[in-house]
Amino acid sequence: MTRELLPKNLKIGFDSKKLNCKTTEELAPLEGIIGQDRAVKALKFGLNIEDDGFNIYVSGYSGTGRTTGVKEFVEELARSKPVPFDWCYVNNFKNSYEPDAIKLPPGKGKIFRDDIKNFIDSVRQLLPKTFESKDYLDKKDAVIKDIEVEKEKLLTDLNKRAQDEGFVLKTTQIGLFIVPVIEGKILNEQDFLTLGEEKKQEIQQKREKINNDLKKIMDLVRDLDKKINEEIKNLNHNVALFTIEKIIDDIKGKYKDIEEVTDFIEEVKDDILKNLEIFIASAAADTQAQIMFPWMKEVPFKKYEVNLVIDNSDLNGSPVIVEQNPTYQNLFGRVEKEAQFGVLTTDFTMIRGGALHKANNGFLVIPVEELFKNYFSWDSLKMSLKNKKIMIEEAGEKLGFITTKGLKPEPIPLDLKVILIGNPYYYSILYMLDEDFKKLFKVKADFDLVMDRNDENIKKYASFLCTYCKKEKLKHIEASAVARVIEYGSRLAEDKNKISTKFSAIGDLVSEANFYAEQEKSRYITPLHVLKAIDEKIYRSNLIAEKIKEFISDGTILIDTEGSKAGQVNGLSVMSLGDYTFGRPSRVTVSIGMGKDGIIDIERETKLGGPIHTKGVLILSGYIADKYSKDKPLNLSARVVFEQSYGGIEGDSASSAELYALLSAIADIPIKQNLAVTGSVNQKGEVQAIGGVNEKIEGFYEVCKVVGLTGEQGVIIPESNVKNLMLKDEIVDAVRNKKFHIYQVKTIDEGIEILTGIKAGEAKPDGTFKKGTINFMVDSKIKELSEKLRELTKSREEEKE
Repeated sequence: MTRELLPKNLKIGFDSKKLNCKTTEELAPLEGIIGQDRAVKALKFGLNIEDDGFNIYVSGYSGTGRTTGVKEFVEELARSKPVPFDWCYVNNFKNSYEPDAIKLPPGKGKIFRDDIKNFIDSVRQLLPKTFESKDYLDKKDAVIKDIEVEKEKLLTDLNKRAQDEGFVLKTTQIGLFIVPVIEGKILNEQDFLTLGEEKKQEIQQKREKINNDLKKIMDLVRDLDKKINEEIKNLNHNVALFTIEKIIDDIKGKYKDIEEVTDFIEEVKDDILKNLEIFIASAAADTQAQIMFPWMKEVPFKKYEVNLVIDNSDLNGSPVIVEQNPTYQNLFGRVEKEAQFGVLTTDFTMIRGGALHKANNGFLVIPVEELFKNYFSWDSLKMSLKNKKIMIEEAGEKLGFITTKGLKPEPIPLDLKVILIGNPYYYSILYMLDEDFKKLFKVKADFDLVMDRNDENIKKYASFLCTYCKKEKLKHIEASAVARVIEYGSRLAEDKNKISTKFSAIGDLVSEANFYAEQEKSRYITPLHVLKAIDEKIYRSNLIAEKIKEFISDGTILIDTEGSKAGQVNGLSVMSLGDYTFGRPSRVTVSIGMGKDGIIDIERETKLGGPIHTKGVLILSGYIADKYSKDKPLNLSARVVFEQSYGGIEGDSASSAELYALLSAIADIPIKQNLAVTGSVNQKGEVQAIGGVNEKIEGFYEVCKVVGLTGEQGVIIPESNVKNLMLKDEIVDAVRNKKFHIYQVKTIDEGIEILTGIKAGEAKPDGTFKKGTINFMVDSKIKELSEKLRELTKSREEEKE
């Protein structure tokens, strides 16, 4: 089998003719979620099942269109659902600290609020006029006059009896007094003292009798005064009721099917009739305080207002709310406060709904990462879902920080579907550590990072580009440029047969390409604009990569691209700088000596190697032992190192390179330095796939280009990575022109043959290898080292004896 890859193996292009259009302008906009069949199926199930606990966790990585896709998908479903109720808070006239919640049909909340406002406004206008009317004043005067006549008669009769006994009634500022009269003269205190004892005693006895009569009369007068007040109160009640009853009956008739509303209106009526004075006083001239603070005039009437917390009049289906900042108050609402004369006050009109109120009977989408930043939000959300109630509380009350009495609005019944959006890691943590999560979020919708590169998905990809251009008001894209974007999508997916679903990255590429199209005043985005956007994006981030190439070219970093050396190979690694990932060659060397240390990983010894890298090196020992040491001890001391490596090393993608260098060092056979190697290996010598294969190949190619392409340089990759190749056109052309070479290998034996030009050699039935092969030379060297060590050990033991 030919090990060298052809240009057609290095990249798969796309024929723009398959799009059947010249530009994306001719395409239909995208509908639905692209390439996430598994997630869509899970979403459909989770959104339509109505049993408790079947809320949804959308698992996927940022940039895959999770939030946007889910929102659009849910909105489409929500349009077929009924519009939920409006919710209002009104004053609880029995306990103002516990406002009542009232639900109304969608759109009725606003009407109800306005009806109550108009009703109160009408009452404020009608009652003062009624109580100032001649008819009312005449009735009031008649009530007072009748009782005053009765009072006058009582006092007149008493005065007559007093006169008959020689006394008169004298009115003072502090009440009525009985004063004696002798011979028509009113006696004062001094005159009374000059009288004889018998006369004084007679007058005193008569006075006591008349005083007793006076007390009885005054009790009757007070009763008559109370009667006046009662009669006037009854008159006021009846007059006020007559005045407002028609309006009240009209409103109650309008809402006769909503018991909570009719009950509230009845309570409003009763409270108005109990507090007529505030309505009558509202028409009077403003006090000095009301002139200075106009809002004070409205304070007595706030208790009759309707606080419309949720207004669904503009909805055409169930609500879909995406809460990007799920703080406790943003989710559950709050009770606002205002400062009045240095004191914080509140009432039911300051209750504000949260995302749960807005999404009730609909769908609520929350990013998990933001939710976890607010502990109370997550804890309270679970509690609300379990209890099926929305409670508005101060966060401080939950901890007991607030001890002053505050409002406790009536809880509102909760019925909604919560959709959490987060990465797989958060899902795992929640599932393992939070028992409530398992019970409340029983549906998982997995968003993949890639999708199949088939005709259907490619058409949807192009439709996405059409939608994106329209949404962002960008120039449309030529079909040939769409082909370049699709190729870029496969490059991001690192698979010829897949396309990336990182739509944010694709959108960024199109936006940047549009910028260059704008600069050139092009009507459409062309392939050149797409390629320029890709190149410029790399250029903005590849300073470190350029510096490394510079260090290699001037000899600061030692890399050979020509000649042959034993125990030395060019390994390939990947460096990630956040927004940019690139490949670079590293020299891997192995030194061999006699001993029993086995294979020593210098990176591990210096604590620069990670656990996966260490595992890869340990596998080398397994490979050597399995292949060469079944009939003899493995007596050698080998040290493996990445030269000029001063930072941490992780991963096993260089384990094949380390093994090639080890075999070369043992057999003392030179390895071609014009080749670089990548791939992990198992104990059976099979070369396994690694990540970043495109970046690694391009990294070595760039170094070779800097020092000079000879036509002999190339890279050896695992056969299982061929499907991941989406290389730059420049490298494909270099391979086509025999300036660069890429080889695929399945086993270490295949790779060592390419690196040395010598046959690896298959094992014979007796476990030996054909003379002149790599494996024969390695096996012989291990045997030689083992024998020398045995002889040396024996010699030392004899010397001791």
